[in-house]
This record gives sequence, structure tokens and C-alpha cells, in this order.
Amino acid sequence: MLKTLVVMLLAITAGAVGDIFLKQGIASVGDISAMGFRQILKTMISCLTNWRLITGTAMQAVYFGLWLAVLSWEDLSVALPMQALSYIAVAFLAKWYLAEDVTPMRWAGIILICAGVAMVTRSSVS
Repeated sequence: MLKTLVVMLLAITAGAVGDIFLKQGIASVGDISAMGFRQILKTMISCLTNWRLITGTAMQAVYFGLWLAVLSWEDLSVALPMQALSYIAVAFLAKWYLAEDVTPMRWAGIILICAGVAMVTRSSVS
């Protein structure tokens, strides 16, 4: 179980950092919902050289590799709830790095999710 927890924490960290870089990268491109088809194609090409999008994608790849490793030895019913811990990492990074407003209600929801993760994790210890 310790191996699973350590690898999941590494995976969650990589995924959360990747999400932050992806958000920053796509925000620098602009709102694609207001673009025409040609501009979207042009934007997609420029995204291929955006270092934040490249870094975010690479971090997501690290996350995915670690996730696959965990799935190779752990029950899905244990591993998948642990993945919910990413809500904590993303909320902290979004608040302090992206200056997003994370409301008390959102923090309460995250705490409830973590309580559920703890219950699932404890139930797998025999």
C-alpha cells in the first residue's frame, strides 16, 4: 500500500502541474470558442510551439505512465479513489499560482472527497 501511495502522490503531482501549465498555455492563446475555423487551425499550429503546452503535455504523459504502473499492481477500486486527491493539488495550485478564487464551499467539497478517499484506502488494508 505504501508503494501505491507514493507512486500515486508522484502521479497526482505531475498531473496537477501539467494541468496548471496547460491552463496557462491555452490561456495565452486566447478563447478559441470565439475564433473562426481558419483561426482555430492557425492557433492549433502555434500551440505546437507553446512551451507551456508542451510542458503540460509532458507532465500529463508522466502522470499517465505512473498511473499505468499503479494499475499493474493495485486494485482499480483502490487506485481510482486515490486519484481524487488530485483535487487538493489542483485547488492549491490554482489558488496560489493562477490566483483563482477557490471558495469555502469548494474547499468543503474537496475535504469531503478526501474523507471518502481515506475511507476507501482504510478499507483495503487487511
